[in-house]
Amino acid sequence: MVVRREPTLADVAEVAGVSLTTVSRVLNNRGYLSQATKDRVAKAIAELNYRPNQVARALHGKSTNIIGVIVPTVALPFFGELADEIENALAEHHYRMLVCNSMGRADREREYLDLLVSHRVDGIISGAHNDDLKEYQTVRMPLVTIDRDLSPTIPNIRCANEAAAHEATRLLLDRGARRPALLTSRTGPHNRREAGYRTVLKEAGVEPLIFAVDFHTPDAERARLIDAHLDAAAGQIDAVFATDDLSAAAVLDWAERHGRRVPEDFKVIGFDGTSAVRRALPGLATVQQPLANLARTAVDVLLAQIQAAAKGEDAQPVDAPIELPGVLLPGRTT
Repeated sequence: MVVRREPTLADVAEVAGVSLTTVSRVLNNRGYLSQATKDRVAKAIAELNYRPNQVARALHGKSTNIIGVIVPTVALPFFGELADEIENALAEHHYRMLVCNSMGRADREREYLDLLVSHRVDGIISGAHNDDLKEYQTVRMPLVTIDRDLSPTIPNIRCANEAAAHEATRLLLDRGARRPALLTSRTGPHNRREAGYRTVLKEAGVEPLIFAVDFHTPDAERARLIDAHLDAAAGQIDAVFATDDLSAAAVLDWAERHGRRVPEDFKVIGFDGTSAVRRALPGLATVQQPLANLARTAVDVLLAQIQAAAKGEDAQPVDAPIELPGVLLPGRTT
C-alpha cells in the first residue's frame, strides 16, 4: 500500500539541489539570491505541487490570508447566503475563509473559536447565536460580529432591525390588521425587532402578543410549537409579524390548514428576504436584509483591524453598532 503525503520544504530543497534555508529565503523573498536559484526552487515547487504550511507561517508571525467565519449553519438560507457574500467580499482582497457551523451549540462554538485562534487565522467574523460566551473576551485577534452584541468594544454590523420592524408592523396595521402578533426566537431588550413591533402597537393603542420559539429548536419541534402558539391565539389575532422568513412560511402553512384566507382574513410578514425563500415564496411580504452590504462592511471593518495590527497600531474604535437599512417588500401576504 502506497502512503500518500504532502511534500515538505525538505522535499523542495532536495529536488532543487539547495539548502532548506535557501528555499525559505526564496519563499519569503529575503536576501540576495540569483535568478537561477529562484528558478530552480520555483520549478521544484511546481513539480512537487508544494503548498506552504499556513499554520507554520502563522507561528512565524506571517499572514495566512484566511478569515474564520462562525455561523449557526449554512443550511439556513440567511446564513448560507451571508457566507457566500462574505466569501465574495474577502476574495476581492485576496483572502479566503474557513466556515464553522456551530449548529446552535455553545460547546461547538467554543471549540471552533479555539481552533481558529490556535491556527492563527488573520481574523474572525462571528454570526452565531449563542449568548454569554466569555471566551470571546479573551480573543486578541481582529474580530467583527454580524447582528450579535458580544461587547461594546467588538464591532457589530447589523440591519437596522428596530426601524425595519417598525415599518413591517406599521404595514400590517395600514393594511387593516387589528391585532398583529409577533413570532420571534427570543424576547427581551436585545431583540430590536421586538422593540420596533412594540413601539408601533403602543402608538396605535394595541396590546402586544408575543410568541417565542427558540432559534435552535429542531425543525419538527419548531413547527409543533408554532402551531400550538397560533392555535391558542387563533381567536385573538388577525396577523403575524415573524422575525424570520422560515417562521413566516410556517405561519402561512398554519393559515392554509385552518382555512384562513391570506391576506383577506389573515396577514403575514417575515424578515430576511433571502433569494432562496423569495424563489420558494415569491409573494411573501418581508423585510429584505442588505446581505451584500452587511458582508462587505464586516469585511472592510475586519481588514482595517488587520492592517492596523500589522502596523502595530490600534484600529479605529467603533462605539456603536453599524446599522444598514433593510428594504420593505410588501408582497401579497399583507
